[in-house]
Amino acid sequence: MEKSQEFPGGVALVIGGSGGNGEAICHRFAESGSDVILTYHRNAQRAQQVVAQVQALGRHAEAHQLSIGDEAAVQSLIAGIAAKQRIHTVVIAAGSDISQPLIRDLTPGDWKKVIDADLNGFFNVVHASLPHLKAQGGGSYVHISSAGLHRWPEGDVLSVAPKAAIESLIKGIAKEEGRFGIRANSVAIGVIEAGIFLRLWEDGTFDEKWAQAVQKNLCVKRWGKPQEVANAAVFLASNRALYTTGQIISVDGGYGV
Repeated sequence: MEKSQEFPGGVALVIGGSGGNGEAICHRFAESGSDVILTYHRNAQRAQQVVAQVQALGRHAEAHQLSIGDEAAVQSLIAGIAAKQRIHTVVIAAGSDISQPLIRDLTPGDWKKVIDADLNGFFNVVHASLPHLKAQGGGSYVHISSAGLHRWPEGDVLSVAPKAAIESLIKGIAKEEGRFGIRANSVAIGVIEAGIFLRLWEDGTFDEKWAQAVQKNLCVKRWGKPQEVANAAVFLASNRALYTTGQIISVDGGYGV
């Protein structure tokens, strides 16, 4: 398929495009012929590096600071983008920088903080973008989710529980909006050599004993790469997946098998 045929006209909006997986997704969109607008939370320098990478591949790119928990900011940014060009895909690759508490040790304050940032933030993005996608002829949502939906990873409640609720919204969007050309899918990722995994490895939360225990449950005995997440995400966004909606593709080395 020619690059010009990969996507409808317009731009891919990658929420959390400065993170490890988000960066790879932006890069893959550019390789596939799409312009990219990405958001970042705090790391402006990393975001500008991603912009430069996309531009080096001959595509337009720009970065905007955004906290998706800020409803007004989300509305303003997406309205401004949609006023200038079509948004053909919204990728939600943002997530809170979480710890690894057991449910019994989780405080109501930490729970509410993550739910407001991640689950309510996801809804803010959909609420702001869905009318524009419909008015502009359709489009797709791709959510970067968790392999913990298929096999519970002890201590990962702050990641898995919000994403489980988001998966219900993904299926609802697919069911209710498919007639308007809107698709919604997820990529459920396992241990990927990026982002939070690298931080938790460096600070000792994850150690060799943990790694051996996790890899016992993997069919493919290694950690995943951000590029492998990007390949799945961009496929779901592309015209090659026009008959795919309401689905989860697992990029987890077979963790859920």
